[in-house]
Amino acid sequence: MPKEILIVDDSPLIHKLLGRALEAGGYKVCGNAKNGREAVELYDALLPDCVFMDITMPVMNGMEASRAIKAAHPDSRIVMLTAMGDDEMMAEAKAAGVDVFLKKPFKDENVIEVLAVVLP
Repeated sequence: MPKEILIVDDSPLIHKLLGRALEAGGYKVCGNAKNGREAVELYDALLPDCVFMDITMPVMNGMEASRAIKAAHPDSRIVMLTAMGDDEMMAEAKAAGVDVFLKKPFKDENVIEVLAVVLP
């Protein structure tokens, strides 16, 4: 059974590109959220194996959503996928419970490499 991934990003293009990369790598996209609030709700409903989370989104940003998911599900796996990423931002993401920080634009092989590390 393929590992299930929740994609959280306000860009439909990222959903499409990331979804294609994940499915080519043998993963299943079990849900798509366009903001952090939807991410928290979908995580609770779907219990995916991993979440790819953007930072900058409307309604609730990725840092807040990551903290909420980790608080409710300490064993959750979160990959922060963002165009932003200075040292301070990476430290905040780590404090929010993010497992791995991946920069946009991404390469398909980097997505699969990250999942090989994050998902046992």
